[in-house]
Amino acid sequence: MAQRQLKLGAFMRPISIHTGAWRYPGAWPDANFNFGHIKTLIRKLEAGKFDAFFMADHLAVLNMPVNALKRSHTVTSFEPFTLLSALSAVTEGIGLIATGSTTFDEPYHVARRFASLDHLSGGRAGWNIVTTSNPDAALNFGLDDHMEHAERYKRAREFYDVVTGLWDSFADDAFVRDVESGLFFDPSKMHTLDHNGKYLKVRGPLNIARPVQGWPVIVQAGASEDGKQLAAETAEAVFTGGGSLADGQKLYADIKGRMEKVGRDPEHLKILPGAFVVVGDSVDEAKEKRALLDSRVHYDSAIASLSVVLGTDASGFDPDGPLPDIPETNASKSGRQRMVDLARRDKLTVGQLAQRVGGYGGLSFVGTAKTIADQMEEWLVGRGSDGFNIMFPFLPAGLDDFVDKVVPELQQRGIFRKEYEGPTLRENLGLPRPKNRFFEA
Repeated sequence: MAQRQLKLGAFMRPISIHTGAWRYPGAWPDANFNFGHIKTLIRKLEAGKFDAFFMADHLAVLNMPVNALKRSHTVTSFEPFTLLSALSAVTEGIGLIATGSTTFDEPYHVARRFASLDHLSGGRAGWNIVTTSNPDAALNFGLDDHMEHAERYKRAREFYDVVTGLWDSFADDAFVRDVESGLFFDPSKMHTLDHNGKYLKVRGPLNIARPVQGWPVIVQAGASEDGKQLAAETAEAVFTGGGSLADGQKLYADIKGRMEKVGRDPEHLKILPGAFVVVGDSVDEAKEKRALLDSRVHYDSAIASLSVVLGTDASGFDPDGPLPDIPETNASKSGRQRMVDLARRDKLTVGQLAQRVGGYGGLSFVGTAKTIADQMEEWLVGRGSDGFNIMFPFLPAGLDDFVDKVVPELQQRGIFRKEYEGPTLRENLGLPRPKNRFFEA
């Protein structure tokens, strides 16, 4: 049996998820909103043969107090499609994945944008399906209240059916472009969707040819019960929050098992937990880098970040006391539960938990290229993941360290590619091209 291969995405919006990243010595403070810098970074990732450049998206300024917001390097970022379209012209092999909200966008818009990006990039687009957990986003779309959690996922499931149906509007060979006869396309190879469901009403067809990949790669994030079921039914890659290897193995088996129950091949979905990676020439040096980075997080930012994850204002909690009981809210359930579990497991005070979250509180690999590769290989072989969505601690040096030191170590072990398998994101992820439901048996 061939050796399993790691798949690597790069979490690039924000450029670094760590609140102190922009303040690290030698970092680019404006990296999140500087096209020249971002162009340099994606070219470096492509040289390292990364599968994809991933842009998360936010439809509102982060819902935190202004005293914290004023310290955040994520207050301003490019709109994903504008940026990825520009980046498609300066890259050739790396995938381009963007978030598209099923709560505050329309399926026709989403289908059209991703189909366009797939054509522009030669088949490298991916759609990250999200239900948008930030309640402030509702206020930017004419709504006073955020849609309830379970209802958001029901709408998302229908939204997926509509978008993928729109991508199948034309057969792959519909556009004959016969100059002699004057026939541009064959009308018998165009399908009108005429969807009329509980949440959505969309006639179609989409006014763009079927994407190069058939469909852009379907990506999902989140690990709530609703999220896991949606992933099992629809996703081809899942970006998860990282915990322990045991937690990863449990989630991996859960989602893959659900896939089998709905008749899908578990190999047709790649589970990629987020991994925050700090590389040093020694383990001690890497730990010193992490400590310096964490020291750059202001408490105003830390407690605000904790409030966002918990879905509850934590500013009034005793910083020296334990985390009190946190009621369920309409925010992300999986993110909230990870923080509650972390506080209990490590017996953290509110202040300690806030500092951890304000920096980055999830899965971290802090060490040398060898120790980091050891851990990644353990996750891969132990079926805790199919790879990772890498988060860099500061830019550009943190990204350069990974590409220049960790990638060669992974390649030497035979668990990561030296060249791309093909020109499309699907080929590089090892995913089949979906059949057109209306024109292929």
